[in-house]
Amino acid sequence: MSRQLDVITIGEAMAMFVASQTGDLAAAEQFVKRVAGAELNVATGLARLGLKVGWVSRVGNDSFGRYVRQQLAKEQIDSRGVTTDERFATGFQLKSKAENGTDPIVEYFRKGSAASHLSAADFNEEYFCSARHLHLSGVAAALSDTSLELLNHAARVMKQKGKTISFDPNLRPVLWKSEAEMVKQLNQLAFQADWVLPGLSEGAILTGHKTPEAIADFYLDHGVKTVVLKTGADGAWFKTASGEKGAVSAVKVDNVVDTVGAGDGFAVGVISALLEGKTLEHAVSRGNKIGSLAIQVIGDSEGLPTRSALGE
Repeated sequence: MSRQLDVITIGEAMAMFVASQTGDLAAAEQFVKRVAGAELNVATGLARLGLKVGWVSRVGNDSFGRYVRQQLAKEQIDSRGVTTDERFATGFQLKSKAENGTDPIVEYFRKGSAASHLSAADFNEEYFCSARHLHLSGVAAALSDTSLELLNHAARVMKQKGKTISFDPNLRPVLWKSEAEMVKQLNQLAFQADWVLPGLSEGAILTGHKTPEAIADFYLDHGVKTVVLKTGADGAWFKTASGEKGAVSAVKVDNVVDTVGAGDGFAVGVISALLEGKTLEHAVSRGNKIGSLAIQVIGDSEGLPTRSALGE
């Protein structure tokens, strides 16, 4: 497992069925099959930009699991860290077709999925340490106690090895026992990261502060090096441990098709640019750009650009 990677991430992928017509999901008769999963979206976006990316997960020995593996191969994402679990199934979801920029309705069928049984046993130190960067998300943290244990273990080891770590809170309150537990566990993960990428409303929940600077200071005071906040229609705001700070305007989008995946696209932009040695302002600008592309198409990752399409 000595092949070198740029990024490794950990998460769950599900088969996703997107309704072909708007309206109540109960009335939908035709669906388009896609693959979904926050961390896989990020892996896909980074791979399309030419980075070498590994994705760690579990899938079932079923058609959905084979479909996920087919998509990994299509996107040239390293799948050596993916285990086929003979005991549990791959999750799936149904997604409504939204219009006028409204958020789609998503119904999940993931409880007890193969990925929810991720654990520290899925950590291969040689494989993880072949990458220079680890990206974590609050979705994988929420899957189960054992999945959370894996993320914490991976973060500790990668930090000890001098690797950089990014963390997107990606809050999923319904998957946690309580909001207090969610806040406690996600902040513990965030404190191990170099780059923390919350949305403004997420930051308010996790820190108890309302302004971008107060949220950023909360994490900077706990050893984080850079905090980048997604501020919606305003774009994004950033601050570093050295005191550098600034705002980057959003990219105007005339036709919002599907808002799901915008935050993942933003993470792709920020992480890829920072790993390329670009300035933080450039990275945040790229994050805004890719996030804007993600919301102009149906599907969670269909709008993520190739290097040539990015136009930089």
